[in-house]
Amino acid sequence: MTRLALFLIWLLHWLPLPLLAACGRLLGRLFFLFGRERRQIVLTNLGLCFPQMPADEKTALAQRHFAAFGRSFLERGLLWWAPPERIRRLVRVEGMERLAALRGRPVILLVPHFVGLDAAWTRLSMEVDMSGIYASQKNPVFDAALYKGRARFGRPQMLSRQDGPRRGIRAIKSGYPFFYLPDMDYGRRDAIFVPFFGVPAATITGLSRLARLTGATVLPVIARMSDAGYVVSIGAPWQDYPGQGEHGIEDDTRRMNAFIEAEVLKMPEQYYWLHKRFKTRPRGENKLY
Repeated sequence: MTRLALFLIWLLHWLPLPLLAACGRLLGRLFFLFGRERRQIVLTNLGLCFPQMPADEKTALAQRHFAAFGRSFLERGLLWWAPPERIRRLVRVEGMERLAALRGRPVILLVPHFVGLDAAWTRLSMEVDMSGIYASQKNPVFDAALYKGRARFGRPQMLSRQDGPRRGIRAIKSGYPFFYLPDMDYGRRDAIFVPFFGVPAATITGLSRLARLTGATVLPVIARMSDAGYVVSIGAPWQDYPGQGEHGIEDDTRRMNAFIEAEVLKMPEQYYWLHKRFKTRPRGENKLY
């Protein structure tokens, strides 16, 4: 079944983007209708983060999110198999000069979980060799396809989450920009509870700790899906980061979440609400899912 699905994704990548996007949105709508568990996760997340949002608006936002997710899923075929010139045409980079100015120096790319993050990885890997954490997938066929797709361009260093931080630290210090996605609930290990849209969220402190250990500059990277493809924006280097003082790591982690919140509000339908962001709770709190 997985091989058939991958064949269909390969077949569809030949379509013009407007048709491929329409297929992706349709897939997302079907997922919304029939994926009861994931639909409930999205609605729960939206209810927690936007408690004042009327129910009909929340449902409409969830539907738009599923449509965007469906697009991103099918459009992986473009990233995995389309010619480089087509990818360059469909995925535009803004602020590449900021990354180029730091070439050879320790850099951490802060990439929140928007649906276009795979487009960001592929497009940037066409310009510079990067490092990043690779989480193995349960399905071995899809895992192999995903790994091959992400390793398509350049000479990336794909690091396993099970390897621990040492390989990542070495990669950053050696000048490989570290493509970092720290805004998921990975459990209590190396995490503290800081607000995300006012809700205590188990948030890993890796961005602050890695910046301290390596002296890396943090560059935010936001991937935005559009009708014409994707725009990958590399923001200005974060100043005064990591912070100093007694609560430096906690303050840094709060700053990261506040930054992500501000970006989510610009395009809430594109944030990855399918994830159980509030799965881990402070001691004594009830489960939210």
